[in-house]
Amino acid sequence: MRLLESIAVRGRSLPLEHYIDVVKEILRRKRARPVMIDIEGYVETGLEVFSGLEAIGTRLIPVAEDESELSAEVPIEQLGFYDNVIGDSARVYTDLLELLERDVPTPLLRIKNLSNDTVTVWAKLEWYHPLSLSIKDRIAWYMVKRAREHGLLQAERIYEATSTNTGLGIVGIANYLGLKTRVYLPITAQHCVDYLFEALGSEVVRVPTQLTVEAVKKVVEDAKRDSAHVLNQFENDNNFIVHLKYTAKEIDYQLRKMGRRPRAIVSGLGTSGHISALAVYFKSMYGDVKVYGVQPSKDSFIPGLRRVETGMKWLGYAELDGVADVPLEEAFNTVIHLARKEGLLIGLSGGAAFYAAKKLIEAGAIDGDVVIVIPDHGMKYIELLEYLIEKCVEEPGGARE
Repeated sequence: MRLLESIAVRGRSLPLEHYIDVVKEILRRKRARPVMIDIEGYVETGLEVFSGLEAIGTRLIPVAEDESELSAEVPIEQLGFYDNVIGDSARVYTDLLELLERDVPTPLLRIKNLSNDTVTVWAKLEWYHPLSLSIKDRIAWYMVKRAREHGLLQAERIYEATSTNTGLGIVGIANYLGLKTRVYLPITAQHCVDYLFEALGSEVVRVPTQLTVEAVKKVVEDAKRDSAHVLNQFENDNNFIVHLKYTAKEIDYQLRKMGRRPRAIVSGLGTSGHISALAVYFKSMYGDVKVYGVQPSKDSFIPGLRRVETGMKWLGYAELDGVADVPLEEAFNTVIHLARKEGLLIGLSGGAAFYAAKKLIEAGAIDGDVVIVIPDHGMKYIELLEYLIEKCVEEPGGARE
């Protein structure tokens, strides 16, 4: 048996649903069977295994010399499983794409005001990305990367529905690659967002919808008319895969370095890409990790979050332990509390996740090491913050409980 660099092995693309069970099995057993390849390096046997290893990001692929070796198994740590989430301490990069891929992991910060003798709360700070200052840089980069690899950007024009962050990531990458972009914003996106996109040179179209996902049909129709490519973050499996390959594995690697592992994950529901990947990863790897989703309460709007009933492609893979409803005002009050107690001004979706985690801790539902994913920073929500401060904060230095 040989261990080959992953770039030396190739295989046709399979839909995620064809190999998601193989991904779970590899993570559960922490071992993988080898594949067989032809003389040109294409997978002949074990395409599901190859796809699974590619999705979780092993540096090496086990390759059998003959069929008698196909029943063997190789520990994934021998395949360089964690190599792609171990960054370069010097943090020097030759171009933007290298920065997006190799500037990992994002910080994991202990939150003192929610930690006690039985619970240690960690915040995964996902605003440490250069384009949108949010977790959405991950999917923007990976969707564009895979589209280029499959020759889907020949028209040199990308259209995308976005509330803000995914669009900022896509536009930044497209500008670097010399591609044109058009973003479609729902009426719920802040007005100042238009100026960000216009500064970046992107076309901006406002659509009369409350939710970004509701604009996808128009985006697809316009793209077909104009021969543009639609990445479609709501249906593109690379949205899920990049969080499996990076976000989840980073958290695992960071905690392992401290001799810890998570007992619970709390994160928002948006496209469902990152929370579904986190649930698949940690429930497969460790079995007893609880994963809770966070959504806006009914009749509430929280940027970046939406409710389960609006439809989410990858949630069926996730096996969540529960979904918490959070009102906008509680998410905002939590943002203010964290800013004044921890010095962190986080976005409102992160505030909602913190609020939900606090309630779960108080109820005794979770303990041990708890990780909360913070998708972005609060500075981009200045219009909404202005409104909420006037509504929710009674006097300087105090917020309503």
